[in-house]
Amino acid sequence: MKPRSLVLFFALFLSAALGSSVGRAEAAAELKLAPIFNGKDLSGWKAAAPSPFWRVEDGVLIGESDVKLTGNMLWSEKEYGDFVLEFDVRWTGEIDSGIELRKPSMQLQLGVSRSLKRDMTGSFYVGKPGYPEAGQAKDAAKFMKPEGQWNSFRLEAKGPTFTVWINGHEAAHYTDEKFAGTAPLGLQIHGGLKMKVEYRNLRAAAL
Repeated sequence: MKPRSLVLFFALFLSAALGSSVGRAEAAAELKLAPIFNGKDLSGWKAAAPSPFWRVEDGVLIGESDVKLTGNMLWSEKEYGDFVLEFDVRWTGEIDSGIELRKPSMQLQLGVSRSLKRDMTGSFYVGKPGYPEAGQAKDAAKFMKPEGQWNSFRLEAKGPTFTVWINGHEAAHYTDEKFAGTAPLGLQIHGGLKMKVEYRNLRAAAL
């Protein structure tokens, strides 16, 4: 390739690369996450009124087991397909909670798995197969703050690909064509366990 042609080639390549970067930056800037929890009550969510499992205190959504440890789910009224969800969560002691999404049901695990008896926070649970190797957040403990402090999560479902970040660090990236249907988002209190989990700053946007 002649020198002049070589210079022109790199100029065009750089221009295309910069254009692509700007496009991605603009797309990210256009994505505005809206609150899906108002910090006052359970508006926008499906729960019995009054709910013995879910309540709001000081802008925090609290899920807590009842005396019978029966377990419960709190579902968003809106359904989501491709989306981004951000939230802060904290707990002390052992919990088994998570974010349910898509159809058939998939879950982003928070806390200790009842089946594996170990912490699987940040991993994707897909039903009978359990936690696929590719969907496990094996370094989650490195990204988590000490027990009782707020941790920030970002969950993205885009087509067949599911990604979660913990406190700004990518923790798991999983692809599965099976989970394609739109569905409400669900917050879990697992049965058979005395637990309490707190959520705040729940925000979401469709992709």
